[in-house]
Amino acid sequence: MMVINKWLSHLIFTKKSISSLITFRIIFGSMMFASTLRFILNGWVHDLYIKPKFFFTYYGFDWIKPLEGDYMYLIFGLLLLISLLITFGLFYRISIVSYFLIFTYVELIDKTNYLNHYYFISLVSFILIFLPLHRSFSLDCFFGICKEKKYVKSWPINIIKLQIGIVYFFAGIAKLNYNWLVEAQPLINWLKHQSDFPIIGYLLKENATAYLFSWFGALFDLSIFFILVNNRLRIYGYILVVIFHVMTSIMFPIGVFPLLMICSTLVFFSENFHSKIIFFISKLTIKLKNKPSEEVYSLNKFGKPLIKTLFISFFILQLFLPFRYLLYPGKLFWTEQGYRFSWRVMLIEKLGYAQFYVHESLKDRGKFIENNNYLTPQQEKMMATQPDMILQYAHFLSDTFKDSTIYSRKGEKIEFGPNPKVTADVKVSLFNKGSRSFTDKEVNLTKQKRGFKNKNWIIPYEN
Repeated sequence: MMVINKWLSHLIFTKKSISSLITFRIIFGSMMFASTLRFILNGWVHDLYIKPKFFFTYYGFDWIKPLEGDYMYLIFGLLLLISLLITFGLFYRISIVSYFLIFTYVELIDKTNYLNHYYFISLVSFILIFLPLHRSFSLDCFFGICKEKKYVKSWPINIIKLQIGIVYFFAGIAKLNYNWLVEAQPLINWLKHQSDFPIIGYLLKENATAYLFSWFGALFDLSIFFILVNNRLRIYGYILVVIFHVMTSIMFPIGVFPLLMICSTLVFFSENFHSKIIFFISKLTIKLKNKPSEEVYSLNKFGKPLIKTLFISFFILQLFLPFRYLLYPGKLFWTEQGYRFSWRVMLIEKLGYAQFYVHESLKDRGKFIENNNYLTPQQEKMMATQPDMILQYAHFLSDTFKDSTIYSRKGEKIEFGPNPKVTADVKVSLFNKGSRSFTDKEVNLTKQKRGFKNKNWIIPYEN
């Protein structure tokens, strides 16, 4: 017990230079500015938040809607401005709270756009609300908004490291499955399309290469956190981080996630390393006038128990979420119940085709729905393989045709009534192993409630 208490005391209360927090603030703010600007310039604001007629909201967050018309550009303009304020440490507390709220708001608008690194950014920005990243080398210190500090206790630095470690470790655990290790799926399919890759392209066509990459990927994710926290192995671990993420970014379209992880893991390096970075940057910018206080930054007596309870709850929740899939029957990659927010990165190859029918009230005849009348191609693609999105879309169609009347080509009057029945015939292919029925096409999906309960209208996957 004494050994454990000594270890915890070292991780929480050891006096540390604030420099690593400062460089993390600069890196985080700069990357958020660059990625937001990239998002705008690529036209994704229009394509993802203005063009769609319907949005797949998260359960319990149906009240979150995008701003009408071009006002969504205002939201992204605010993200640009706030990310700069974070980078330079001006009005830091207000800025980081605003960034967390606005960024998370954008991500909650449509689950079609879910990506692991967006989830990671929301988590990190939430953590940074409670850390003193503005207490040195910031405009807040320069203008006297807060007192500059030279030292902090070790827990703010280790909180960031822990969050990064969770991402890697659970990504590794997620790879410990039959498809990834025994069948090398989906890499065995994906790598064959990379035969034009420089130097090693011819090797990527071989099944053995896919197995090598699969096993290396699992071992990398499971071990890299422990390598990075080791002083002697850290530099070698970081070289692996760079090689791993550069390779994945070249081979696969996974956005800024590789660069985000390459830059974020710099927080594991020594105080001296970060001090040199700040000194270099200071030569190119305005030098701060105030002499840093030798006192260690610490929370007040009211903040300590609150922050302690908050972070314990925060990380317990993160430890639970990746394993919640065990509460559901069936094959995880087939049902995807409990799949999101679990750091399952590039583990699945799944394609689907969904046909929906809205039934009239008298003869129960079904009207075939052209999905492209309501959904963008990306929305339709994602919806066709994910049960919660299929169900939400079915409810939307029922509401759309509620109490409506149409006429057939023969002039026959067709009425849909106050609660039109909606059925779906969905075919899905998993790991390119052939299409099979995904949903019970006889089930009236409007009678199925949205929520976290098992969706028993999904047809089980049988090998």
